[in-house]
Amino acid sequence: MANSYAEAGVDTEAGDRAVDLMKAAVARTHGPEVLGGVGGFAGLFDASALLGYRKPLLASGTDGVGTKVAIAQALDKHDTVGQDLVGMIIDDIVVVGAKPLFLTDYIACGKLVPERIAEIVGGVARACEETGTALVGGETAEHPGLLGVDEYDLAGAAVGVVEADALLGPDRVKDGDAVLALASSGLHSNGFSLVRKILADAKLGYRDHLDELGGPVGLALLEPTRLYTGALLEILGDPVAGPAVHAFSHVTGGGIAANLARVLPVGMSVDVDRSTWTPSTVFQVLSDLSDTAVTDHEDTWNLGIGMFAIVDAELAGTVAADLAGRGIETWQVGSVTASASDLAGFVHGAKGVDGGAVRLVGDYAR
Repeated sequence: MANSYAEAGVDTEAGDRAVDLMKAAVARTHGPEVLGGVGGFAGLFDASALLGYRKPLLASGTDGVGTKVAIAQALDKHDTVGQDLVGMIIDDIVVVGAKPLFLTDYIACGKLVPERIAEIVGGVARACEETGTALVGGETAEHPGLLGVDEYDLAGAAVGVVEADALLGPDRVKDGDAVLALASSGLHSNGFSLVRKILADAKLGYRDHLDELGGPVGLALLEPTRLYTGALLEILGDPVAGPAVHAFSHVTGGGIAANLARVLPVGMSVDVDRSTWTPSTVFQVLSDLSDTAVTDHEDTWNLGIGMFAIVDAELAGTVAADLAGRGIETWQVGSVTASASDLAGFVHGAKGVDGGAVRLVGDYAR
């Protein structure tokens, strides 16, 4: 009979050790707006920073890393999934033009290993630093019997702020706008249940080497999510390029067409020209392993496009060059037009949003 929390499988002292190991990394994300440091019941953020806004709108987001963590666990490599978490949340917030303020994370694990938790949170903290986000708190919960000793799940939530008259979205999009694609770093953090099934069916392990991927399969799959927030906020702050940006779309669950359709107004459509890019090698390899065409996965994976920017056509070249100068390959994939009368083959909105219409046309470049 278990007579103590420790005998039931929960080690509170390990939790304290984990906090000690992660403190320095978390503290590096704190500016003067963060009060109290790490370890309080609540994270504190000085909202007087918002007094300079005429009409501040708070933008919130929440997400997790999903089953990509299973690959990190299999390889015992935990320093990249934190960036995936930040990318999934913060790059959703920047879609409306919001500057991130703070983020909290949540880790549920079967057994709390302080070094592992510190490695995960270290990745979160580094990505928060890069995006200008304060990591103000979090929670690590030990769930013995529910999760295996080496299993964990990672999720979080964040808040940002945008001036009301700077809010981006479908109401700013107009006929003739250019649609720019911003290159992804790989799979990011979506569609990994399919990825894992493909590898299992092909009897490939995460440590198996594939020449096409340049090394072990698992390492290629753990390529962290590209962070767009810093570059996009700098673009929005530019007096020339900023006003040219009308909407962003983060290409996550649901794939290319559905996510772009969410930020188009009803009555507008886009033909995304496949011939303008070649899907990244990892997508081609996975498609070959499953004996399917890359086009079969357009509603699951980003296929090389992690974000869209819808911009004034006259300044599309300027915005694309600016993003390229910040290390993000950017190219035009189409233009916004009034919807055709025949919308067969188009995707209309997604996730409850009654948006515009998008379809992919042509063949991918080789």
